[in-house]
Amino acid sequence: MFAVYAERFSSDDPLSGLVLGERPEPEVPEGWTTVTVESACLNHHDLWSLRGVGLREEQLPMILGCDAAGLDEDGNEVLVHAVVSDPGWRGDETEDPRRSLLSERYQGTFADRVAVPKANLVPKPASLSFAEAACLPTAWLTAYRMLFVQGALRPGQSVLVQGAGGGVATALITLARAGGLQVFATSRDEAKRARALEIGAHATYETGARLPDRVDAVMETVGAATWTHSLRSLRPGGTLVISGATSGANPDTTELNRIFFLQLRVIGSTMGTRAELGQLVSFLDATGARPLIDRTLPMSAARDGFAAMNDGDVFGKIVFTR
Repeated sequence: MFAVYAERFSSDDPLSGLVLGERPEPEVPEGWTTVTVESACLNHHDLWSLRGVGLREEQLPMILGCDAAGLDEDGNEVLVHAVVSDPGWRGDETEDPRRSLLSERYQGTFADRVAVPKANLVPKPASLSFAEAACLPTAWLTAYRMLFVQGALRPGQSVLVQGAGGGVATALITLARAGGLQVFATSRDEAKRARALEIGAHATYETGARLPDRVDAVMETVGAATWTHSLRSLRPGGTLVISGATSGANPDTTELNRIFFLQLRVIGSTMGTRAELGQLVSFLDATGARPLIDRTLPMSAARDGFAAMNDGDVFGKIVFTR
């Protein structure tokens, strides 16, 4: 079958290890099934994999891709939940120390077919296209959990989204607005600030700019470059939810005095559960909110999508189709 996979690692030139070609059909363990992939979505995780983050040499070649929407073995339209927990784990699968993602321990979704646990399938509503549904299992699920589970935000509250433009950030803006929040966003790029307004932000600011009022919560995926600004933008008792650190994981100062004196809450967030993915699908079905797709490419042109993400030339999600 056709697949997009990592053949080797390179921290300096990640695309040098990317291969488009034939791979064996997936092996299907007991309790698993196969999904014929109609659409799959690119994430920064896939670029990190090409750099060797989260993978070992002995796991190569590894088919990339966490997200997919397609047809199960009975022809039903489904989404694939990307988090694979230990079969014996009970409870929140994101807290399972043995959890993994598709394309880490198991072959990924950038292929004609992917093997997944049967329990990881979520029905796709007719209201969502395959391309839209493929955006949900990683970036959009991460954003949903950040806002409404870990952040516990409610209509009428205010939220700042750092780094408008990436897949998680655009999901945060869209979901927050649909959920009745007052939404602010930052970006160094004027065009991305304008786009953030188009998709639901009430106001946008230069990265690091002082806000007119402090917010109830900050959604942080940038890391070191925006950490201090995130903490200083919170009202007393506010919440900072962090799910990534694309600019670095070690800020120059952690502002501990500010955290304890203002009783700020700093909460980590990783992906989401299958149940939360189902809730997200229902949320979109009910509100009409939809993922922002930057571009759609045939899987055979996946290298172009990887190159665009590597260059930062993206606003929204990149989707690969059959």
